[in-house]
Amino acid sequence: MADLFEHRAKDYDARPLPQQISEGVFRALESKVRLKDDLQVMDFGAGTGLIAGKVAPRVDKIIAVDISQAMLAQLARKADLEGKVQVECRDLFESPLDTQVDLIVSAMALHHVRDTPRLLATFHDHLRPGGRVALADLDAEDGTFHPPGTEGVFHHGFDRDEFRGQLATAGFEEVELVTACEVEREGRSYPIFLAVARRP
Repeated sequence: MADLFEHRAKDYDARPLPQQISEGVFRALESKVRLKDDLQVMDFGAGTGLIAGKVAPRVDKIIAVDISQAMLAQLARKADLEGKVQVECRDLFESPLDTQVDLIVSAMALHHVRDTPRLLATFHDHLRPGGRVALADLDAEDGTFHPPGTEGVFHHGFDRDEFRGQLATAGFEEVELVTACEVEREGRSYPIFLAVARRP
């Protein structure tokens, strides 16, 4: 499988948009989920670790999952995450983790996965009973967020009511969606939501 982020990995952290999104998502996350020092966390679509770097000091361990080896290589170089983050370059559909976690976080990765209902069911399977998801992505948009021809984009954001229904169908309860932040691109504003839900 081609690494679609290979050419972006080295300077990804220097880009203002990912930094802005990770700040907004983390602020929303910590307002909705109690981060504790005994939590085991999966960061899905972890990339270079912009979210993991903020969550790691507050929890026990993070398993950083991504299919981009180049992005994970940047994460692995961060000295402040050494010993705290376990890097896993894998497709969860083809190769699930052999453990369950207490919390799954994700920022701007869901629109890169074609089968959203299957992914949410997979998240459910990877959570311990009582575990939570905190998933951030774009609100439904007209396809202008990404440049024309961008590979690996399967959804132009998500309708909140539809996404809420998909979480419920996957077995989640206490579903709540809030606006994490809004970002500007090419003179347009794009809201990003955070969806929080619990596995019974």
